[in-house]
Amino acid sequence: MATKPKLRLALIQLAVTTSKEDNLRNASIKIAEAAKRADVVALPECFNSPYGTGYFKEYSEEIPGASTEVLSKAAKQNKVYVIGGSLPEAKNGKLFNTCPVFNPDGEMIAQHQKVHLFDINIPGKISFQESKILNAGNKLTTFNTPFGKIGIGICYDIRFAEMAQLYAKRGCKLLVYPGAFNMTTGPAHWELLQRSRALDNQLYVATVSPARSETASYTAWGHSTVASPWGKVISTTEHDEDIVYAELDMDYVDEVRDQIPLRNQKRKDLYDVSDLAE
Repeated sequence: MATKPKLRLALIQLAVTTSKEDNLRNASIKIAEAAKRADVVALPECFNSPYGTGYFKEYSEEIPGASTEVLSKAAKQNKVYVIGGSLPEAKNGKLFNTCPVFNPDGEMIAQHQKVHLFDINIPGKISFQESKILNAGNKLTTFNTPFGKIGIGICYDIRFAEMAQLYAKRGCKLLVYPGAFNMTTGPAHWELLQRSRALDNQLYVATVSPARSETASYTAWGHSTVASPWGKVISTTEHDEDIVYAELDMDYVDEVRDQIPLRNQKRKDLYDVSDLAE
């Protein structure tokens, strides 16, 4: 079957509260709304719970579980792919930050456990250490659609260029990063990183943030965004609850790669990294 050239994408910048029940209900309502104009719908990081090390264990659940059941039902009822942002996953006595993915039949077709945990310390601004409670995943995650292959990362994963390069080598034309950048790194790096990953790998990059809550213990930057293979922002929003829509021309990925053929420059003689081997 031929690949469909146009992918209609919706990013749900969800207002997340301390009520898991309310978060799941709101996500279901927003997915139904977005599906009227989209083929693929994505939720933000920790869509069903507040973001923070003090919340992960309390809100954690197994996969499949209550939250994934809601997402599965929403995907099936609305005949849409659902990238389920992320949720705190309890598995074998450990906690992970996990993104489940569902096809239009409601089947779970992928799970991405956050590979790079958010451990930073910027004196006087923000200190955060996911590794105190979360475990890191160790796998890349892709899934196939009629529009092409899509790769998944979660928030801090976007800072690691090698990961995006591996996704590109595996044939991905779109990378989706549910994330919750903060008020320090958000203004400085959020858009810059998206455009960099898109430009370096000549593919689309989409980032999905929770809406900003000034009363939350962790304040998200917002600004869910889609960047093109040319490194251009093609759709974005501010910080309130919103849905960002974008139509992605998947053939444009090939056009950009043909115009600037980075993958044809195989000068391995210039990159002797034998001394860096682990």
